[in-house]
Amino acid sequence: MRAPPADDPGAAALPPIEQRQVSVESRPSGVQAVRFLAMGSPCEILFAGVTAEAAGQLARAGITESWRIERKFSRYRADSVVAAINASGGCPIPIDAETGRLLDYAAHCHELSDGRFDITSGVLRRAWRFDGGDRLPSAEQVAALLPLVGFTRLQRATDSITVPAGMQIDLGGLAKEYAVDRALEMLQACGVPVLVNFGGDLRASAAPGAQPWQVGVEAPGRDAAPALVLELSRGALATSGDTHRYLLHEGVRYGHILDPRTGWPVRGAPRSVTVAAASCIEAGTLSTIALLQGPDAEAFLQDMGARHWCLRD
Repeated sequence: MRAPPADDPGAAALPPIEQRQVSVESRPSGVQAVRFLAMGSPCEILFAGVTAEAAGQLARAGITESWRIERKFSRYRADSVVAAINASGGCPIPIDAETGRLLDYAAHCHELSDGRFDITSGVLRRAWRFDGGDRLPSAEQVAALLPLVGFTRLQRATDSITVPAGMQIDLGGLAKEYAVDRALEMLQACGVPVLVNFGGDLRASAAPGAQPWQVGVEAPGRDAAPALVLELSRGALATSGDTHRYLLHEGVRYGHILDPRTGWPVRGAPRSVTVAAASCIEAGTLSTIALLQGPDAEAFLQDMGARHWCLRD
């Protein structure tokens, strides 16, 4: 499974980093954590063996790149590429090479998952609200949205895409992990150990002889102690699960991973899946596709040869 290649920024400059909320926190063992928000998640870039001031300076390139990707691909921004595509009303709309590569990777994931990984399925959020409440949509509400789901209905040309009127795409399942990879790639030449952590999706680069990073994997029940502690020197880890996004209805827990073929949450899947891979986008999509397999999650990851950890109740 190959991640899309990186691309040079090329977008208009964001406001200076000094005008956005960024903080530096000193942690044990000489670690400095540069903290900020991006793509709706708490994010941090960790450096070992540098001062707080140096960490803040080193992190600038990675933070600016993550904000660039957020602005370009967020479904919540009216000026994003995704918003322009979704507002195209069924007409072809030009796309640049970076967007094209993400769409190509989405097509690869769609094929690998037998249609379960579908970037057009975001419209199902109109029926579902995974906020820990007990509101279950009716079968009629879900069924009414299914005609708007279907990756194969998208029409791709070399430098354009056509999305049928009423349908939408959502690159949220790729953009955060892609941003992790881009941030790390821009920082790994700094010569000190670096760990990029965007909402629990991680990628690390360690200097020769450096101690590996200790990474805790949250227990499905949100216990204070992590369920697993893994070591990461190089490469990526990504975790998908229903700890934070779910609903409870009549004693039944419904996780937020929806099967685009039915519009309903996948049943029988692990509560949490963590995957190790060379890139964060690969780790993230494999963990999501595994959850979409339901009770066959472990078998899928074994077939893929992926190093993984699955947590169930």
